[in-house]
Amino acid sequence: MTNTVPARSGIMNISPYVGGESKLQGQDRITKLASNEGPFGPSPKAIQAMVDAAGTMHRYPDGGASQLREAIAKRFGLDASRIVCGAGSDEIISLLCSAYAGPGDEVLYSEHGFLMYPISAHAAGATPVKAIETDLTTDVDALLDAVTDKTRMVFIANPNNPTGTYLARAELVRLRAGLPEDVLLVIDAAYAEFVNRNDYSAGVEFVDAGQNTVMTRTFSKLFALGGLRVGWGYFPSEIADVLNRVRGPFNVSSVGQAAAIASLNDLDFQEKSRAHNLEWVEKTEAGLHALGIATTASTANFVLARFDDAKTADACDSYLRCQGIIVRQMRGYGLPDCLRITIGTADEMEAFLSAMKTFLGNRA
Repeated sequence: MTNTVPARSGIMNISPYVGGESKLQGQDRITKLASNEGPFGPSPKAIQAMVDAAGTMHRYPDGGASQLREAIAKRFGLDASRIVCGAGSDEIISLLCSAYAGPGDEVLYSEHGFLMYPISAHAAGATPVKAIETDLTTDVDALLDAVTDKTRMVFIANPNNPTGTYLARAELVRLRAGLPEDVLLVIDAAYAEFVNRNDYSAGVEFVDAGQNTVMTRTFSKLFALGGLRVGWGYFPSEIADVLNRVRGPFNVSSVGQAAAIASLNDLDFQEKSRAHNLEWVEKTEAGLHALGIATTASTANFVLARFDDAKTADACDSYLRCQGIIVRQMRGYGLPDCLRITIGTADEMEAFLSAMKTFLGNRA
């Protein structure tokens, strides 16, 4: 006899998150441009820190990530007591949903926002709600129009993944002012370090201004530590206290903490990575435009390419795979006519643009 124990309502509505592929059958040499990873690998100082920490891996890590929080606070001018670290910013997002939303509540996000928002909402028993975007950019008016008396949280990825677009500080001001005071605004600034715009705010000032806004960040992008899963958030004191009550006691590994601290201190590596990204976002978008492919004006470490239709995007994806190049299909984000291309090394980006030229030339 079988007896199935049912999962809580809402869990089976989750479509599991699928990360970017790393392998292709029959291909030995892979150019992976699918997961928004750092093109140069971790900082050499971070690698050394991991080696040094390896000898003490039999010990539990610092449960409060004290040294890491102090390092983050020093780097960004924050109050360390209001920083909470997690296993990637994904965990922080999940903790926020479980702590502040539940059955009967709504979690609001933009139409093409990060997939972990609806996943985390469903996992908490809440209902995710999408607000339409305008020109693949978060629309403040659409978000405000979608607010109901059931809305408990609003997620904004700024810059947004996968579109690469962003909201200027003035729009964030307008959004926060238009939301009810008891609605938590979550500014997900995972790509903040890549933004080169004078009107951008990562969100610190909004957290400091009151009790209803939080900011999340990550070490997976500019700092290139995606495999270690280290993220953090900056919160009002009361919310930091709540998250410290619900998170796991040792949720960031000792190796991850050591590597993150070393990465923060390697400013030369960060500047090298940032300059490379800015150069190749511009070159990649210009190269695609020359081939007749539209893009958004990306402010992150990837480019979103938009084709005439989904059939062409699929054909391009298949051709690139045959060349050993993996990019990210965007069907799961409601953008079947788009491909997202992570910025890799110069050689990798040149190989990608060359393959695109060949693909489009063959279809002419």
